[in-house]
Amino acid sequence: MTVPRTTTSEKALKLRKRVKQKKPSFVRQESWRYIRLKENWRRPRGLDNKVRKKFKGWPPPVAAGYRGPKSARALHPSGFEEVLVYNADSLKEIDPKTQAARIAHTVGKRKRAKILAEARDRKIVVLNQRQAKEATEKEELPEETEKEAETEETKTEELQKEEKADKLNKRAEKQ
Repeated sequence: MTVPRTTTSEKALKLRKRVKQKKPSFVRQESWRYIRLKENWRRPRGLDNKVRKKFKGWPPPVAAGYRGPKSARALHPSGFEEVLVYNADSLKEIDPKTQAARIAHTVGKRKRAKILAEARDRKIVVLNQRQAKEATEKEELPEETEKEAETEETKTEELQKEEKADKLNKRAEKQ
C-alpha cells in the first residue's frame, strides 16, 4: 500500500522548518564591526582568518551540514513541486496532486491567459496566478469603459480649473 504524496510533503515541510530553526544566520565576518561591509556572506579566505579556522566565539561558516532535508528541497511552501510552464501543452505533463505550475516570466499576456484557462480545466494550481489576472483584466476592458474613463479624466480636469478660477476671484475680491 502506497502512502499519498501529500502527507509525505507535509512531513518534509515540517522537517525543513525544524531544521531551518537550528541553522544560524550566516553573516560576513566583521560586518557587525564595519559599516562599509554588508552582511552578505562571503567565504573567508585569509591565512589567519578566525571564521575559516572555526575559532570558538566566532560565527560558524557555511557548510554542507546545514543543508535542508532532501525530501523537501524541491518543494514550494505550499507543499507542491514547482514545474516551470512556457505554454498550455506543457500542462499535460503535470500531476495536479503533487505538482504546481509556475508560468515563466517570458510568457506574454495571450499565452498566459491560455495557460490559465487550461490549468483551470485540469484543476492545476498556478503559483504566480495573481500577475496573470491583472494582465487579463486590463486586456478584457470593453471600449465603453475606456471612453467613460477618458470622460471622467476630462471632467476632473475641468473641475480643477474651475476651483482655481474661484480661488483667484476670491483673492481679487479681498484686495
